[in-house]
Amino acid sequence: MGEVRATIILENQTDRILAEAGHMDSSRVRRVELDSLVDTGAVMTLLPEDVVDILGLPRDGRIIVTLANEQKIELPRARLLSLTLKDRQMDTDCLVGPPRCEPLIGQLVLERLDLIVDPIKRTVSPRPESPFLPSLKLK
Repeated sequence: MGEVRATIILENQTDRILAEAGHMDSSRVRRVELDSLVDTGAVMTLLPEDVVDILGLPRDGRIIVTLANEQKIELPRARLLSLTLKDRQMDTDCLVGPPRCEPLIGQLVLERLDLIVDPIKRTVSPRPESPFLPSLKLK
């Protein structure tokens, strides 16, 4: 088994909303396409600081995270991120890592977009029970 990678499309959520409302040309929406590691052990998405700056995402607070080696560190949180993976879109927050660090996709994205990871095939795909739209439980 090896690592699972996926391409994500990231946009500034505020820019996208303004473009959809006709207040901004859609070509001006700040957008980045990024190859990312799908990390089923991570909770949140982690983006490099330089990508967060390109997208113009506002920072809003800090979060203490526990790394795989049990070390605890404090990272900034950015908000108003629009993330698309496997043609499924969500708006979310993200953690801000050092410049040029490896982007990580965590469990919150996988669960919200109703995606499953196949570590043998090294793929991410919609659950077979919900091939067209995410299906979430509200019980």
